[in-house]
Amino acid sequence: MLRLTALALVLGGSWIGCSMPGSSYSGPLPPVTPAQVTLADELKAHVAMLAGTIGHRNVEHPENLKKAAGYIEAQWAKSGLKVGRQEYASAGQSVFNLDAEIKGQSPEIILIGAHYDSVRGSPGANDNASGVAALLALGKRLSAHAAANGPFPKTLRLAAFVNEEPPFFQTDQMGSLVYAKRCKERSEPIVAMLALETIGCYSDDPDSQRYPKPISLFYPSRGNFIAFVGNVQSGGLVKRIVGKFRKDIRFPSEGAALLGFIEGVGWSDHWSFWENGYKGLMVTDTAPFRYKWYHTKDDTPDKIDYEKTARVVEGVEVVIKDLLTD
Repeated sequence: MLRLTALALVLGGSWIGCSMPGSSYSGPLPPVTPAQVTLADELKAHVAMLAGTIGHRNVEHPENLKKAAGYIEAQWAKSGLKVGRQEYASAGQSVFNLDAEIKGQSPEIILIGAHYDSVRGSPGANDNASGVAALLALGKRLSAHAAANGPFPKTLRLAAFVNEEPPFFQTDQMGSLVYAKRCKERSEPIVAMLALETIGCYSDDPDSQRYPKPISLFYPSRGNFIAFVGNVQSGGLVKRIVGKFRKDIRFPSEGAALLGFIEGVGWSDHWSFWENGYKGLMVTDTAPFRYKWYHTKDDTPDKIDYEKTARVVEGVEVVIKDLLTD
């Protein structure tokens, strides 16, 4: 009886956490625009550099890890952003997180982050050069917007994290956890954190999408959507973002605000901010629940759908602007 009651509570809570405003877009996607073609080419160039030219990026390949960080710094500098480094020791060497800010009218911070390391044995095109490419593209566009139109009401911070992948994941050596702890120590007013995590795979094929139990009861079987995933405490933020995305963007989307222990819910850098009292969520194609090359040597730049990723990045830009202005 107790087991049945517990199961009912989990299922009921999951249904509530999966209930989102608006409806996911369905039907044929609109014709690709010239702006989306340009953005797709830009994303492809970033992924090709990080996962192709540079390749494996982790403490087993420290020179590549430094090259990736240097590339991110150079791209942000081109966008007119001043880059900061948070250096710390890990595995007998120096590693660092990177950040840059677009100052707003208030000190409240919207933080957008992505990890730039790859898992051992993988060049990490989708996981997570795709997220870093989006981070760079968003920084370029939002910096240009602020320069042309004046500062946003809130401050935007961009962050590129090291050591997200095993063996550092959810340990004291995880880059975003090191960073989030410092944010807490400084009492930084971060009101929302979005982790861009593995965002480049989309499929309309039946049964191309899997889920952890019991989430499979509530979501579609085609992996053609972008997902916004947070914990229960971040539920208001998840619903706001999903509602805005669905209102303005014609691309399939799903959202969930779930118990943090459910498989996959905390599998990125947003977890580090939960641990330090901040609200956050993951923007993702759901990684291993859809992407068959996850954490393999075959996670290469040719596997990514750049046109659909560009549509997603455009939508995330709209969401970020909304968070920055209200």
